[in-house]
Formats: sequence, C-alpha cells, structure tokens
Amino acid sequence: MTTAFITHRDCWLHDMGTHHPECPERLSAISDRLIAAGLDMYLSFHDAPLATIEQLGRVHPEDYIRNIADNAPESGIVHLDPDTAMSPGTWQAALRSAGAGVLATDLVMSGKAENAFCSVRPPGHHAERARAMGFCFFNNIAIAATHALEVHGLKRVAVIDFDVHHGNGTEDIFSGDARVLMASTFQHPFYPYSGTESPASNMVNVPVPAGTRSDGFREVVADVWMPALRRFAPEAIFISAGFDAHYEDDMASLGLVESDYAWVTQQLKSIAGESAQRRIVSMLEGGYALSALARSVTAHIKVLADL
Repeated sequence: MTTAFITHRDCWLHDMGTHHPECPERLSAISDRLIAAGLDMYLSFHDAPLATIEQLGRVHPEDYIRNIADNAPESGIVHLDPDTAMSPGTWQAALRSAGAGVLATDLVMSGKAENAFCSVRPPGHHAERARAMGFCFFNNIAIAATHALEVHGLKRVAVIDFDVHHGNGTEDIFSGDARVLMASTFQHPFYPYSGTESPASNMVNVPVPAGTRSDGFREVVADVWMPALRRFAPEAIFISAGFDAHYEDDMASLGLVESDYAWVTQQLKSIAGESAQRRIVSMLEGGYALSALARSVTAHIKVLADL
C-alpha cells in the first residue's frame, strides 16, 4: 500500500505579498527536494479537489464562508488582519487545501492509500470556527477529521499538532468534542498566546519554552502524548504538520531537526498500527526556512512511506 501525496497548482496562486513568509516557494522547495531524494517514484500523486460548501460547513458557519468568498479580490491584496491577506488566487487555493484533506481521508478510509501527505497552502490550524487568522482561512485538518467522523462513521480520531505555534483554531473547533483527542506541543509564550488557559479534557496541550530542543520534545511525546493516545485508541490520526520548530527557522525559537520529525512520525505510526488500521492523514501547516522545511517534510514522508 502506498503513501498518497496530494497537492494542486492552484495552491501556488495564493499570494500575501512580497517577502511574506507564507509564500508559494514553500511548495516548490518541498517538491524539488522530494524529486532530488528520489522519493517521487514511491508515492502516488493526486490533484486536490475543490472542497464543497457542505464540507466546509461541517466546521465553519455559512456566513463565515460567504464572508471569505466576498473578500476575495479581483486584483491586488486585501488584508483580513495584519498577517492574513487574500489575493485573486486565495479563494481557489483555500478550497484546494481543504479539499486535499477530504481526498486524503477518502483514500486512507477506502484502503487505496495507507497514509497521505497534503502539500498545500494556505495552512489551516489557526482558522477558528468563525475567524481567519495566522495565515489561515479554513481549518483544513478539522475539515478532514470531521469528514472521517461524519461521512466515514469513525467514533474516535486524534489530531496531532507539532507546529511551533498553538493550533488555536483546531482547539476552538474541537474543544469538548469527546470524539476527538487533540495533542500538541508549541512554544510558549508565543503567538497566538493561547492553549494554556483551562483547556478542555480532550486537549493534551504541552507548552514548551523557547530554546527547547530534541530531548525536551521527545520527552513530551513519549511521556505525555503516547500514553494519552493509547488510552484514547483513535481509529485514524490526523497530523497538523508544521515544521517551524526547526532550529533553522527564525520565525520561532525551538531547536528541532529532521531526525526529530522522523522520530515523532514513527511514534505516531506505531499508534496508528495499534488502533487505527495504520490510517494517517498529514497536512502541511508552518515551516518557513525553505531548505529546512523541504528536508523535514522529506524525513516525515520517508517514515510514512516506510522508506
């Protein structure tokens, strides 16, 4: 069984302006590195479909979706907040990004792929139920996980977020939902300055201080995440795969390296093998140092694909 790699050329068309760190070159760096590493021949490639309003609406209110559509400019750039802007290509890219997670879920649930990685932008984990922020418009991972619950009939799914920033949007959407266990690490105090104030019982939030490196991260995963995941026994695992905790990424101040991303992927694969029939959907979130991002994604996919 193969690892699916899902992307779409429309995801390159989203542009938040010159020098913005969440840039189209992120996807090019990933694709180029996969080819250079010879991984492309081992993956099954798929074009991301456009998410439907029904799929978005399982997570976001209809008036919010309509507001995002109405803000899409015909030319130039429109800011929704100081960090988050729309260009003429943004609406289409956002629909492709959300649609990628839906397709990935369908592929792993049908057994056509063991797992999947979605190389898409804009990212999603900061998008709250009714608020765009932090480079994010629709919460891609929440849309995918909800698709597994409501369309494929799963009873329990886990959402894992190892981005350097807290996935406030995903927590906003799933807080108190007993069908979902969310486990995350994030630098704290740091944007979006959330995740530490009385989280719901289904949230396994582990803030770590600036300067945390491999040993600290691995200790959290082994001692906190893994026992919680085994108790919960998810039927599928969804990963918000942000790679901005890498020591080369100057957007933050953690110190992970490629081998840490490979290691945590292997830990999550072990849980998937125990209770989830090996089903994993991973979606790109952050990661802004292009070389480090590409190397880290490659390490992550190598483990997913058993290479």
